[in-house]
Amino acid sequence: MASLLNSSVVLFLLILAAHCDIGDIVLEQRPQSLESQDTDCGCQGLKREIAVDVSDENKLEHQDDTNIYSKTANESPHATEPDVRTKLVLLQGGWFMMGTDDPGIPQDGEGPQRRVKLDPFYIEEHEVTNQQFQRFANQTGYITEAERFGDSFVFEGLLSEEVKSTLSHAVAAAPWWSPVKGADWKHPEGPDSTIEHRMNHPVLHVSWADAQAYCHWAKRRLPTEAEWELACRGGLQDRLYPWGNKLMPKGQHYANLWQGDFPNHNTAEDGYANTSPVKSFPANGFGLYDMVGNAWEWTADWWSVHHTIEDRYNPKGPESGTDRVKKGGSYMCHKSYCYRYRCAARSQNTPDSSASNLGFRCVSDADP
Repeated sequence: MASLLNSSVVLFLLILAAHCDIGDIVLEQRPQSLESQDTDCGCQGLKREIAVDVSDENKLEHQDDTNIYSKTANESPHATEPDVRTKLVLLQGGWFMMGTDDPGIPQDGEGPQRRVKLDPFYIEEHEVTNQQFQRFANQTGYITEAERFGDSFVFEGLLSEEVKSTLSHAVAAAPWWSPVKGADWKHPEGPDSTIEHRMNHPVLHVSWADAQAYCHWAKRRLPTEAEWELACRGGLQDRLYPWGNKLMPKGQHYANLWQGDFPNHNTAEDGYANTSPVKSFPANGFGLYDMVGNAWEWTADWWSVHHTIEDRYNPKGPESGTDRVKKGGSYMCHKSYCYRYRCAARSQNTPDSSASNLGFRCVSDADP
């Protein structure tokens, strides 16, 4: 009788699991191992269930006093450059083919391929770094959403044993992700971590709203998905990656990705098990770095998987939605489970999401 009852319980749980939506965050008791049973990294499911209004505490007043300093920042000296913002690269726009008719992940809305025309625009040559975000936070007093929530999502493989011992919950659909108290842009792997020796790495744990705030301070904006994809392609037509169709031309790594068995072992064959300093890998044909790999990048667009095949001019995505589009993949991506480091690939998160592999870069209009 007991055996029959146990079998019924197991069957019920299997049926329940089969209907679990990976897009909804569900926390469960922390498992004993990181065995992967899915083909997805799960980072698009790192969604918060409550909202925080950032408008009251974050008054983005521009201050000229560069001596303002955050007591909890990791680095004491300020940069000496008159402008710490990333160098902008002018792209001429024009017609290009967006998306693909041969999607690697069809459910992500990578297709159909369609003709898009863009006006000229400037884009930052690399992702916004910790140093640049620190200057912004110091001058404005801005508090990120992760800091206000008090936690952010971190890949367990990066956590110290001390922090791991404090965890009680994980994301049900992706147990290698956990909400870690004290994790934020200054403490990427929790309270016992620091960015002191990573000032030239991409800033992480920034929500869409945080990225918007930085762009406002820098007098720039987030790219549309179309702008981002044009920039990623580097002038090449209908290619998988910013440099072509071969992942490792002549055996050389062109992006910071995962090598090994996810999520248990990253061989770091490319030199990095975590983020890498910006500009560590070759630039694409437009002179842009890390368009794929390293850190996911927010775009301005709301998420949709339905696209018209008609020609479009400066498309900006749907007028509303629940998730924002992110592009480029991260250091956690591998073809066997998260093949999203292609120019046509895409994913999404709620605007208040933040994680240890999510960053951004800004763009600017050619004629402000």
